[in-house]
Amino acid sequence: MINKVILLGNLGKDPETRFTPNGKAVTRFSLATSNTWIGANGEKQQATEWHTVVVWGKQGEACGQYLEKGRQVYVEGALRHRSYDSKDGKEQHVTEIVAQKVRFLGGGNGKAKGEQPPQVDPDGDDIPF
Repeated sequence: MINKVILLGNLGKDPETRFTPNGKAVTRFSLATSNTWIGANGEKQQATEWHTVVVWGKQGEACGQYLEKGRQVYVEGALRHRSYDSKDGKEQHVTEIVAQKVRFLGGGNGKAKGEQPPQVDPDGDDIPF
């Protein structure tokens, strides 16, 4: 069986990095992808989808340090559905992409003012499946 997602899009806001109690980084960001087509009336149409991306470990730290709103990124990962109870006791459902590979593309030098971001290859133990 295969669970693989490939996305190329732009960050909707700056990423948020947190650390687990044992010190492992987890970074989340929203990624916009768009499709365009010509509608029945001959006019150009566009639809944007928003995806939540989760990146673990050293790769997550690099994403938190170098990515910013508007930056274009390439993401490979797996689709994950989960649910949890909110503070008011209601069940919430979440669909997210757990990234296995993130490549920083166009859109400037990132937050580190002129430094080139490293391309961190994931070491499979960073992905909690």
